[in-house]
Amino acid sequence: MMKIKPLMGALALASLLAAGSAQALTVYTAGPGGLIKQLADDFKKETGIAVDVFQADTGKVMARLEAEASNPKADVVISASWDSALDLDKRGWLLPYVSPNAAQVPAEYKGPSYVAQGLSALAIAWNTQSGTPRPADWADLAKPQFKGLVNMPDPAQSGTALELLSGLQAARGDEAWRLFEDLKHNGMAIAGANAQAMNPVLQGAKAAVFGAVDYVALGNQAKGESIEVIFPSSGTVIAARPMMILKSSRHQDDAKRFVDFVLSDAGQARVAATYLMPARQDVKAKRPVIKDIKALPAESEAQRAGRQSLLERFTALFGRK
Repeated sequence: MMKIKPLMGALALASLLAAGSAQALTVYTAGPGGLIKQLADDFKKETGIAVDVFQADTGKVMARLEAEASNPKADVVISASWDSALDLDKRGWLLPYVSPNAAQVPAEYKGPSYVAQGLSALAIAWNTQSGTPRPADWADLAKPQFKGLVNMPDPAQSGTALELLSGLQAARGDEAWRLFEDLKHNGMAIAGANAQAMNPVLQGAKAAVFGAVDYVALGNQAKGESIEVIFPSSGTVIAARPMMILKSSRHQDDAKRFVDFVLSDAGQARVAATYLMPARQDVKAKRPVIKDIKALPAESEAQRAGRQSLLERFTALFGRK
């Protein structure tokens, strides 16, 4: 005779496990990897809610959201490109939510359905042992001393690199394209995502990154690497990392709690520990903050809308497909 009770017990256990898994919050994020792991662990300790993470560069995160549009899986998205929040909001994908912990986030870095997790600036990451002169501005990397020694992250793969391309175009117009032409003729390489652009500079094969994500370079510097982070004298782009809840989330209350946690004192301290600028102005940073960096003027909506054509022009200039 079949033993019914053990079978029922096993089914009940499987059902409980499935229910527990179903309650996990799903967060899609574009780096840094250590940060999301710490935030997820801290959040679980505080709330008991597990967090499943998909981490990739911004392009892959957005591509996955698009691929899953008919069956969304993410609850919270953290991107490295402010444009991704504006785009998803326009499309009606985002849940309106203003965290009470966002009061100290500057107005330009929050909206009715998105808020900055943290901020970074695009910089020159220079290998101090490269034998090249210390650059002070973007144009210095087009000088003969840097011929063949400069990398730039690919704007097709890096949301922050695309923001820099667009910011320079908005501020300088044709002068920006003359700069890119000079850089191309000087042998600047377009080197994949941010880490792929940085690694050869850390290893000494290249001298500098044009448009390095500053917190990554500052973290390497803190570990003793021969790297200096230089904020260009003519100005750069401040890149906010938007955090948003998808309207399709099946765990909207938990998602709100996660956003609240990331913007809490403890969450923002975790952000600061990665050498990002905290989104909240009242949380201490471990690096230069907005007031210390010359920022390029903010883009208009029309300029943001033209980013795809900018990317196509840049891709054609550097002979990439």
